[in-house]
Amino acid sequence: MFGGWRELMQVAWPLIVNSGTFAVLNFSDRLFLSNYGEAEFRASLPAGILFFTLVCGFMALAGFVNTFVAQMWGAGDKEGCARATAQGIIFSLLAIPLISLLIPFGLWLLKISAHSPEVMAMEQRYFSILMWCGGGMTLSSALSGFFSGRGKTFVIMTCNIVANGINVLLNYLLIFGKWGLPEMGIAGAGWATVIGSWISPVIFAALYFSPKMNAEFGTFRNLRFNPWLFKRLIRFGLPSGVHWCLDVAAFSVFVLLVGRMGAIEHIASNIALSINLIAFMPMIGMGIAASILVGQYLGRNQPEHAERVGWLALKVGVGYIAVISLTFLIFPAFYTRIFEGNAASTVPFDELMRTVRLLLMMLAVWGISDASALILSGALKGAGDTHFVLSLIHI
Repeated sequence: MFGGWRELMQVAWPLIVNSGTFAVLNFSDRLFLSNYGEAEFRASLPAGILFFTLVCGFMALAGFVNTFVAQMWGAGDKEGCARATAQGIIFSLLAIPLISLLIPFGLWLLKISAHSPEVMAMEQRYFSILMWCGGGMTLSSALSGFFSGRGKTFVIMTCNIVANGINVLLNYLLIFGKWGLPEMGIAGAGWATVIGSWISPVIFAALYFSPKMNAEFGTFRNLRFNPWLFKRLIRFGLPSGVHWCLDVAAFSVFVLLVGRMGAIEHIASNIALSINLIAFMPMIGMGIAASILVGQYLGRNQPEHAERVGWLALKVGVGYIAVISLTFLIFPAFYTRIFEGNAASTVPFDELMRTVRLLLMMLAVWGISDASALILSGALKGAGDTHFVLSLIHI
């Protein structure tokens, strides 16, 4: 059936796995650092989420290529898919110097957060390194949109599993100084992420410009600036980028403020949000799947199927996050003990677990509403309605 369960999951499951690999990457990063030192662990989340806040808008704008490709693919316009992707590539290259200009602003935000001097020094070092990832992640969003928009989500999953797998390995090697490599601590985690973030777009580019893709889509001859398409990318992608930036910025403010409260609160928030990342990231994949299928059906002028698949994605996503949220309420001690390394051992475990339990209860309530918003906004973005999604932030 058009817009049915089987079609949705065929597109969604590789994206869910793909999003899960990003969650595992960030989770392992913080897990390794929790076993390396308290200051490193406490510094990882504020610097990491601030970095993502400043970069995610560029990623979301470049990733809007996905919607254009989905609609053009649904309409049977293969050359149009390549023209749209080219605008995302051009934007990504232009974004690299813009992202670098945000480094002083990010360092200033970390400075005024008034964390302890030791933690702040590590936050600033980690943040400065991570900002070198921005260009690679933005370019990866643009190139992956060419494949996801056509429903080729298995390609995206495979590519990112390779890149993130290398990243996780390098995290371990560079943080602890294994296999003859230098022990770099939190800086090693940063540089491992930089390397992994650029491996992904290199793989995507190799596939995109391969002889087979070039023959079918004209990827080389369509790699040129198209003023009309570029303006449309900015017009519809910019609200999506602002939406993502403001959404993540709310977390950044929370994390930066919590860092002022004390070691237990800071460590507990790092633990709770790291656990929530593992649970929640798959819903990003479901949101992208909803965007792809809605865009394809609208490109075929089949709005009734687009509506059906959007609501189905919502039901699946809410069901999943409800089950995960239930485990937050039942097994808080299990989740807390995962991080029972050097960082967590510096504070009383009973006090830490009480704080983590309270945060997990909040995340359980928040998770269902946020998953609903994420999936429905993905469906609306697939229809090109990014301005309405952005306006919801102000309600």
